[in-house]
Amino acid sequence: MKLSCGTRFTFLVLFLFAAQSVAVYAGSFHKDVQIHWGDGRGKVRDRDGKLLSLSLDKSSGSGFQSHQEFLYGKAEVQMKLVPGNSAGTVTTFYLKSPGTTWDEIDFEFLGNISGHPYTLHTNVYTRGSGDKEQQFHLWFDPTKNFHTYCITWNPQRIIFTVDGVPIREFKNSESMGVPFPKNQPMRLYASLWEAEHWATRGGLEKTDWSKAPFTAFYRNYNVEGCVWANGKSSCPANALWFTQKVDLEGEKKMKWAQSKYMIYNYCTDKRRFPQGVPAVCT
Repeated sequence: MKLSCGTRFTFLVLFLFAAQSVAVYAGSFHKDVQIHWGDGRGKVRDRDGKLLSLSLDKSSGSGFQSHQEFLYGKAEVQMKLVPGNSAGTVTTFYLKSPGTTWDEIDFEFLGNISGHPYTLHTNVYTRGSGDKEQQFHLWFDPTKNFHTYCITWNPQRIIFTVDGVPIREFKNSESMGVPFPKNQPMRLYASLWEAEHWATRGGLEKTDWSKAPFTAFYRNYNVEGCVWANGKSSCPANALWFTQKVDLEGEKKMKWAQSKYMIYNYCTDKRRFPQGVPAVCT
């Protein structure tokens, strides 16, 4: 049996322990999340809690959040994005802690005018500071079918995968003075919202509200991780995702994805960093 968020480089985690702070989820939108904003625009669509939709109109978007917080884990979901003219819309799946010095790990899908590709925007925030963006055009149309998006977060790295292909690995580089999210528990979030001032071609393409409501679908939500409870989290050393990294086959796939489909990398933006790119890039 293999995990759906990876092919060769991911592993099945067998939890042979009974620590209450560690949870393994089969995944149910009824059980594991709450639709926390949108005034009815977010809906669980089936009895088993496997399918959920978020909608956006001119009055409001919508979103859900996990009931529990995690300090390290692996989270995945299958998404089918807004079809047609989705300019100005942003569909997300991400981890985030509360407060003004928050940590955050982002999948954000920036809509576009009909016939143009979505932009997948990834970022990592630590203590409220981001500026670590990488963006991609996908090798498929994410509006036609469901595709799997996965975040693996452990003490040494954060791995972003799409349909089992690692597209980004953000390593812990604290030895180089680069902060890494490791102290703040985070919830899982997803949302569909309007950001026409920046989302599509830097705000040049505005949202066509005659096409509203815009709707995105989520299914097969699944989280395996260390649940933060009563001020502590027990993460077992024998959980394989806890030490997971991208293997040689995964590195080949990541190089393929980045060479063919990456459209922006903060590590190569010399105009943005005229004094030299951030230390983690080297």
